[in-house]
Amino acid sequence: MTYDDKQNFIEMSLGDHLEELRIRVILAFIGIAAGLIICLFFSKFLLMLLTKPYFDVQQQTGLPATLQAITLSEKFMVYMKTALLFGLILSSPWVFYQLWKFVSAGLYANERRFIHVVSPICALLFASGALFFLFIISPLMIKFFIGFDTGIKSVETKVTISSYISFMLLMMLVFGVCFQMPIAIVAANKIGIVSVEMLKKTRKYVILGIFVVAAVVTPSADMISQVALAVPMYILYEIGILFCR
Repeated sequence: MTYDDKQNFIEMSLGDHLEELRIRVILAFIGIAAGLIICLFFSKFLLMLLTKPYFDVQQQTGLPATLQAITLSEKFMVYMKTALLFGLILSSPWVFYQLWKFVSAGLYANERRFIHVVSPICALLFASGALFFLFIISPLMIKFFIGFDTGIKSVETKVTISSYISFMLLMMLVFGVCFQMPIAIVAANKIGIVSVEMLKKTRKYVILGIFVVAAVVTPSADMISQVALAVPMYILYEIGILFCR
């Protein structure tokens, strides 16, 4: 179902909803493609930005600051992956706008105006999560892993550029998605799924759930990355409650 600008009820069939979804998905992919093309011109700079935490830690520990490429196409694939993720970040306001436009089909006209507020906030939170990991969390994580002593003297850490960039991009994506928590909480509160009192009473269960989610979504499955994701998620949970109030 949907409503026109005069609050008149308009019934939409399943086919209409699927057609609306198809259009929004196509428009979202067009935006992502445009972001990818733009970021392709800056991929070298973006790669330098991604590798800076690793090289800085290597220099601080007195180790040679090098990354290895062991396959012929590895450097090219890394180049494209970097452009794709930053293209997604660049086009995120447009992507979130298309998402909320599809959701707004079931909202009243006076409720649809919030799309113009929610979409940029979603994009800002997504970019903030990705950059938070890149500039704050990743240096601490890399320093811990490189400096970790296994007790075996013959162990030498050799990192390929593909594995490193894939790890960094995936973690940036995970942090960006998880930073959407305040929006999810406010949305659930507005449609009546949860109340502020319920959100406050279930804090201890939420903390447990956040750590479980952090353990599942972090690809390295280590306590450092789990805690690094769980703590900001809980802070964002409290921010969500604050906005609901």
